[in-house]
Amino acid sequence: MSETSSVTPPVAARKPVERVHHGDVFVDEYEWLRDKTDDEVLGYLRAENAYTEARTAHLESLREAIFKEISDRTLQTDLSVPARRGGYWYYSRTIEGQQYSLHCRVKVDGDEPPATDGEIAGEEVMLDGNEVAGDSEFFSLGTVDVSPDGRLLAYSVDLKGDERFTLRIKDLSTGELLPDELPEVHYGSAWSADGSTIFYTKVDDAWRPYQVWRHALGATDDVLVMEEPDERFWVGVDLTRNEQAIMIALGSKLTSEVWLLDASDPTGEAVVVRPRREGVEYDVEHAGDQLLITHNADAANFSLASAPLDSPGDWTTLIEGDETSRLLGTDAFADHVILYRRRNALTELAIMRRSDGSFGDPEVLEFDEPIYTVSPGRNDEWHDTRYRFGYTSLVTPGSTYDVDVATGERRLLKQQPVLGGVDLTAYTQYREWATAPDGTKVPISMVARKDVAKDGNAPVVLYGYGSYESSMDPWFSIPRLSLLDRGVVFAIAHVRGGGELGRHWYDDGKMLTKRNTFTDFIAAAEHLVQAGWTRPARIVAQGGSAGGLLMGAIANLAPEAFGGVVAEVPFVDALTTILDPSLPLTVIEWEEWGNPLEDKAVYEYMKSYSPYENVTAQHYPRILAITSLNDTRVFFVEPAKWVAKLRATATGDTDVLLKTEMDAGHGGRSGRYDAWREVAFSLAWELDTLGLS
Repeated sequence: MSETSSVTPPVAARKPVERVHHGDVFVDEYEWLRDKTDDEVLGYLRAENAYTEARTAHLESLREAIFKEISDRTLQTDLSVPARRGGYWYYSRTIEGQQYSLHCRVKVDGDEPPATDGEIAGEEVMLDGNEVAGDSEFFSLGTVDVSPDGRLLAYSVDLKGDERFTLRIKDLSTGELLPDELPEVHYGSAWSADGSTIFYTKVDDAWRPYQVWRHALGATDDVLVMEEPDERFWVGVDLTRNEQAIMIALGSKLTSEVWLLDASDPTGEAVVVRPRREGVEYDVEHAGDQLLITHNADAANFSLASAPLDSPGDWTTLIEGDETSRLLGTDAFADHVILYRRRNALTELAIMRRSDGSFGDPEVLEFDEPIYTVSPGRNDEWHDTRYRFGYTSLVTPGSTYDVDVATGERRLLKQQPVLGGVDLTAYTQYREWATAPDGTKVPISMVARKDVAKDGNAPVVLYGYGSYESSMDPWFSIPRLSLLDRGVVFAIAHVRGGGELGRHWYDDGKMLTKRNTFTDFIAAAEHLVQAGWTRPARIVAQGGSAGGLLMGAIANLAPEAFGGVVAEVPFVDALTTILDPSLPLTVIEWEEWGNPLEDKAVYEYMKSYSPYENVTAQHYPRILAITSLNDTRVFFVEPAKWVAKLRATATGDTDVLLKTEMDAGHGGRSGRYDAWREVAFSLAWELDTLGLS
């Protein structure tokens, strides 16, 4: 691989401060990098960006080639499959050359959605993201919510990336904005049934959504509906599909509580479904004449219960939880219910028809591919007789289907176009299983061109996450084709801490079993070598956010197992963050990692794996860390400190780069073309590390 080696890397000043807990003293030399208003900090980040650009200058033509490949393979003027709600079909569309989507609708004319292969006659553009974004470097929407009568549009905008939004209301009949303007709101919203009132949430100083407010149109003083004092709990608000209730959901990572408010009486009193009980999680689906509750009160993998509307805490079991499937939730309609489950490391949808108040047995939707992801689509109509779902795999582009609930007949409405002459039959997918040090079998999903030889030398990108019970289910990616077409094998290690194999898979990778996440990933890398696919120098590991913690941990534990590591918005200074309850999101994280402030054992365990504390004088693989200045979930200071310590501590020719997006948040750049360039940067670095530049 070629590289510019004559450029001198920035050297962060060492300003030692002591952190003392449970009698342990840790000297932190780079904590001063936390203040993003400090000119010295900003100067250091800019110097790192300049160094990264210089070190990767030789990849500029490759980056441009990848960006062009992504652009040429993407249908840039396109639209989503319209979804019906009331008298309109709603959809979004993109226009070639424009960064952001347009949110549109058209009046219903017949039972079938409009075709998605051209312009739609009678289209009404409700919101043009490009116009709202203007010249801002960042733009994100927190809600796009049409009132039940279709008259009004509530939308909220973030122009900095800090996930604090300003909510505005637009009269769709005139196109005019109402004078109502609600600053500092969080994601989501919910209209009252008559469209006279909108509910929204606000965050506290720790960026935790903790209040639900009610705003009557035209009013100057909003009303606080509910406030959650427990710092472990987030609040959210939504209108049920049948528009009968405003649902207020409060939840920590282990405990839930749901309140319902009559949507036709927005100033009324909310009623709790069942008061919270520590360790019991439940979701509520309003089924018209009753409630459906997905809960873990009696089964780790969750059961399904029903409850009468006038006695919502009286649960009757419909489906008992079991060890073979994890019940994820339900979608309820007038004549049927859809179960969303996980079984055998795959997702699953099943239909339960309703008759005379009772439910039939679940009928599973079957698919032919051995590895795939099926998931609920947009289903807004309470009386719909068809159910929309999404389907994808590592070799099948994202596809939108409707299934006729009565007959089971499926109709493919749209598959993500892949342009540029790509032959999708040239790729194949695999499922293999690694063996962890404790004997646990860890699934790996893989995709490659069919002509890639299993000769012990194939270049591999190994992706992982492994936290919060989030499953990295197989998905299709147009940018990934730029790797596959250059001979790269892309693999996903479904490590513990995720939810791929049920609740126990999550429980075995959190708190005081967190190390399983890291050793599972290392075992996956070792399996790919032992199975004859590759060798360590030809493996690049990739992960973001909590997956970035995984990247930092495996770099410390097994640097010899990887040729490179890409850590995106990485949570690499985990112990420092979890020790400080004044930081955003810290307290809610104690149920995921443990509370090192109060528990010495948790402190010692976290310190044993937290990447920043465990950087040592050893040779590390090439590392690329990517972060964003305005990220409120994983502060930029974490990768900044990590890179500074790596460069000062690692032995040999340390090759560590830090790239900071100066106008972005946790998800990176917001415009689609900007995002493609960001992806092209990472892919080019990976290819260079794999010797393919």
